[in-house]
Amino acid sequence: MTSTDALGGAAEKLVVQHLTIADVTSSLRAGLQDFRRAPQFGLFFSAVYVVGGFAMLWVGAGHVTWTLATSLGFPLLAPFAAAGLYEVSRRMETGQSLDWRSVLGIVWNERTRQLPWLGAIIVIYFLFWTFLAHMIFALFMGLSTMTNVSQSFDVFLTSNGLAMIAVELGVGAVLAFLLFSMTVVSLPLVLDREVDFVTAMLTSMKAVRDNLFVMSIWAWIIAVSSLLALLPWFLGLMFVLPVLGHATWHLYRKVLA
Repeated sequence: MTSTDALGGAAEKLVVQHLTIADVTSSLRAGLQDFRRAPQFGLFFSAVYVVGGFAMLWVGAGHVTWTLATSLGFPLLAPFAAAGLYEVSRRMETGQSLDWRSVLGIVWNERTRQLPWLGAIIVIYFLFWTFLAHMIFALFMGLSTMTNVSQSFDVFLTSNGLAMIAVELGVGAVLAFLLFSMTVVSLPLVLDREVDFVTAMLTSMKAVRDNLFVMSIWAWIIAVSSLLALLPWFLGLMFVLPVLGHATWHLYRKVLA
């Protein structure tokens, strides 16, 4: 890897590196190794998502309002669960001891630092996407929105239905990548260094911009593996999320000098 220009102002010491595909593969291997070395932590933090998924299904019970309300917990909890995985990898990297009190203590202490601000931004972003998705659905489906889509999906096979699905996927992909750009580096960065959340997000977006191809590959790996992990009743997340979380830490260490 070769270093590029440093960011100015408060982030003058944050030097963005150029990544290669080899960095992604080595980060994945390191993430898998971290999970194997301390599986109890990975299983614990990933269980938050699995239990949360079942809670959404149970509490929501098919009602959009309750499903939306319960799903708000995911963006709020995600940064703190990720912080736990990052802390485990950081301690392995520096040779520090691994114990529940230290790891959970770091996660608890993050509530008074920059991590809650990133969580709040993720929640606002999630709400915006939810509103936009409903708007797209209404614009394309028109009066067909009165149809009970839970009993018949034929309405989605119409020309309007297929167009709506295409637009939803396209807009969703763009917004998802933008959120990925803002958080892929900023989440481990605010845990690792004394950096404000705005600087962290700008640094993250610069890292993605300077490594657009490699970071796009990484985003694709996260999206596909997470989607496949959802299929067996969320249980695949118990193994996929810890590996991705640990790997993200190692990729962060490669992208910032």
